[in-house]
Amino acid sequence: MRIEIKGRNLAVSPEMREQVDKRFRKVARQVSDLAELEVELHEERNPSITESQVAEVTLHLKGVTLRAANASGEMLHSIKLCGDELAVQVKRHRVKRRRRRAGRAETPSATPADVSPADVSPAA
Repeated sequence: MRIEIKGRNLAVSPEMREQVDKRFRKVARQVSDLAELEVELHEERNPSITESQVAEVTLHLKGVTLRAANASGEMLHSIKLCGDELAVQVKRHRVKRRRRRAGRAETPSATPADVSPADVSPAA
């Protein structure tokens, strides 16, 4: 999984990069190597907002895009919350895909076109 970290009006420190790598390692094991994760970190400038540290995460998978956004008083806590939320979404997506694949595998292989008229018994 490729991770891109952006800081909007905020310098991204090596500690934050390390925290992002650590938090999204679980998600990286569950998705393809071709998946792209975009992490955007920014701070709300309004002094009346107590939870001003915002982390927004977008995961681009084949055919689906998953998003998570959280705000808290500390940036590292916001990253942690986003990681947990995205892990739940990825797990839910994987379960859905498995159910769809299992449903297709259980369908009978004989279609109405494969049945010949001789196989059908006449009505009495």
